[in-house]
Amino acid sequence: MELNKENLQNLRQEYRSAELAETDVESNPILQFKKWFTEAVDAQIFEPNVMTLATANSDGKPSARIVLLKGFDEDGFVFFTNYDSDKGKDLAENPQASLVFFWAELERQVRIDGVVSKIDAEASTAYFHSRPAGSQIGASASPQSSVIPNRESLEEKVAQLSTEYKDKEIPRPLHWGGYLVEPTHIEFWQGRPSRLHDRLNYQLVDGSWIINRLAP
Repeated sequence: MELNKENLQNLRQEYRSAELAETDVESNPILQFKKWFTEAVDAQIFEPNVMTLATANSDGKPSARIVLLKGFDEDGFVFFTNYDSDKGKDLAENPQASLVFFWAELERQVRIDGVVSKIDAEASTAYFHSRPAGSQIGASASPQSSVIPNRESLEEKVAQLSTEYKDKEIPRPLHWGGYLVEPTHIEFWQGRPSRLHDRLNYQLVDGSWIINRLAP
């Protein structure tokens, strides 16, 4: 198809698979997220833990990228990365973030806003050592977000570390670990016909979750 302004503007999908009512949801958004996440897994969606992570630096300059959710509970949502990366630098200056999950097959989206902090070193180390050896080497070798001269320099570093730690435990780099996003707002979005989507927003007020319906 030749791409032009008219056919780009006419790209649209009518959403009809489900609805979202206040009587259908859990009073606790973490339990509601667990319910939807389980349904996404059961639907065999490709990598249902894929999420967009949006951060901003101290000047308010935004940045977004795809990362993987690696855990969640009543405390919040956990992901892992290089602390010296661009997102790590943003979070050091401005420890707030937004997460977005989009499960197209279920016509659902979840938006999460919250305050971010590093998880404890022991938990980061435990997760690091649960990863495949190649992923551990990659995390150690890559100066994430930094300019490198070429691909070969990265591959040489991987080869060097692979030889150095052959048949040995690979130490977790101190610049690599987990973050916890403690939610203050969580919105559940269900696609509906004619763009009249269902949006239920949970807001944390004085330690309790308040549910409001938002206009689409």
